[in-house]
Amino acid sequence: MPERLHLENFGNVHALPILHYRMEFAHLVREAYEVLKPDCIAIELPRTLEPQFLRAVARLPEISVLAYHVAGQSAFLLVEPADPLIEGARLALKHRIPLHLVDIDLDSYPSHDEQLPDSYAVQRIGLEPFYREVEKLYRDLEPCEEDLRRELGMAHRLQQLSAQHQRVLFICGMSHLVRIRENFGRPLAQPLTRTHREGIAIFNLHPECCHEVLAEYPFLSSLYETRRSPLPPEPAQAASLRKSFNAFELILGGKQSIPEEQALLESIQRSAHRIGDEGEMPDRQKIMLRLFLEAARHYRQETGDKVHYWQKRAFFRFARNYALLSQMLLPDLYQMLAAARGCLDDNFAYAFFRLAAHYPWQREQSDIPTLRLSAAELSAGTRRIRFRPREQVRGKGRSGIKMTNRRKEKRPGDWLEGFDDPYICSYPPEDLSIEEYGRNLKRIGARQLSEEASRTEPFSASLLDGIDMRETIRNLHEGKIYVKENKRLKSGVGCVVVVFDEDREDAGYPYCMTWLGEHEQESDMAFYATPPTDNIVGPGISRCEYGGFLLSYPPRRMHDVWQDPDYRGALGKGEVLLMAALDYSLEKDVVYAAAKPPRSYLKQQAARLGKRIIYLPLGSLSPVALKRLRAFHILYGKDKRDIAKDYIW
Repeated sequence: MPERLHLENFGNVHALPILHYRMEFAHLVREAYEVLKPDCIAIELPRTLEPQFLRAVARLPEISVLAYHVAGQSAFLLVEPADPLIEGARLALKHRIPLHLVDIDLDSYPSHDEQLPDSYAVQRIGLEPFYREVEKLYRDLEPCEEDLRRELGMAHRLQQLSAQHQRVLFICGMSHLVRIRENFGRPLAQPLTRTHREGIAIFNLHPECCHEVLAEYPFLSSLYETRRSPLPPEPAQAASLRKSFNAFELILGGKQSIPEEQALLESIQRSAHRIGDEGEMPDRQKIMLRLFLEAARHYRQETGDKVHYWQKRAFFRFARNYALLSQMLLPDLYQMLAAARGCLDDNFAYAFFRLAAHYPWQREQSDIPTLRLSAAELSAGTRRIRFRPREQVRGKGRSGIKMTNRRKEKRPGDWLEGFDDPYICSYPPEDLSIEEYGRNLKRIGARQLSEEASRTEPFSASLLDGIDMRETIRNLHEGKIYVKENKRLKSGVGCVVVVFDEDREDAGYPYCMTWLGEHEQESDMAFYATPPTDNIVGPGISRCEYGGFLLSYPPRRMHDVWQDPDYRGALGKGEVLLMAALDYSLEKDVVYAAAKPPRSYLKQQAARLGKRIIYLPLGSLSPVALKRLRAFHILYGKDKRDIAKDYIW
């Protein structure tokens, strides 16, 4: 018998104690079937639901909802793959053995707020010690009258099945199993119960509701469903989420389009291969890791930003500690989203959510009516988490999340119709941001020059610009107070150059442009960036990433620096921008922010022109501000400025 599996035996009934709607216990049902080979399976559901329930099970992996009324209130039963009762029913139908729903139908049932251990513990310690601890917990709790009636009814039905079959596999919640076992050994009468219930309807769950109402988040349920059958071949090459086209495709309206759903499906299939050998119990911790890694890949494709090791470590540490605060071993989807937003940013949290909420088999159109169901209709308690510009809502006990998705193409190639305007322009809010950042770099450069020119001397008659505490403490043995005099920068700062990547191999940033300012408050700009055809985010709207840029004020003076023969001696595009800045600057000083300082040759050239280069290490600047600044958008036509806010994030 597998090490994690444990069955409670009474007579020829072999009972598997479970927690409802937990993936680990669904897998244990499969193990129990393989070991026991029963000729009958009994599950803890009322017989009145049987016709509609069997139809819903047959529809899997499409998720169904059974809806009916109990005591004047709506009741819902979700038929989802990662539930042990559903798994037992699927095995019975697949192997064509009798399936019996042995619970009784009650007109009312109180809700229980139970604090149970994390089901992930079964992965580590096995089912038997887990069940023994839960059994002790329930022995100290007084059962309600409805539970006692249900347990007597199930015990009586098991007595009947025991007389008719040799091996009965009974799948039952842990809270009931102890008393069912005790009642099984006593003579029992046929319970008085409802034998038929009217108004039971079966619905197809709307795909946009899966992340909100499923007990296990859709990515985990998808992996479990994928591993139930022989695994499909692992995708050879990861599909990109970018809408990427070449120039001719933009002109002709596009010939190819990679659906977002296809890229997400490939992430699920690839992850199914990498969380363990086929037939093993899926490890929830490995699933969480795969979800993070695939989301990080999508995040880099969309934004160009790499998830660093320290961010990965912070994410898992934050999520673990958050789970421990709620007395769980591993975090739920809400806690992972909070960690994604807090340890990285909103765009990563969106990429993480989009993959976590994807269930590839669910469709809006079906052979039965489609139902939208919210977490509020299943549970009263909710928690909220917000990340711009989206909103999530989590239901108590269920990973429910509401989100306003980014706009998508209504049909493949829909966005390409906006690229017929030859006039390209920038997005004004981004222009304001980059102009303000340029002014800030000028202030930093001027302050750095002032600090370099400052002098410190022992206090005599004047405090000058204040006491120099560092120098005073360093010379404390002299018993003197040192004061500092800050020299004011006489000349101003002209051009600003920021180089994110020198791109000396001319591979990553082939798109080179020179833009003139549209009005007197806007600088001329030269930059090199990723091609606009690499990431189409809206009709006539492209998302690009700077490799480097130059800001020159006053505007409307700059020629095309990329065609200027005077800059042919530059070793990279960053040096082209710096040489152009030295030419076009009306002030003596030029600010140069880059990972490496400029070559001595460029400093000598600046001296010959009567200029000076103020070098700012890129690492000394705010990484958050640089990251926000690096992404920008190109609009094909001024008319796109009116709609750009709906597509730019």
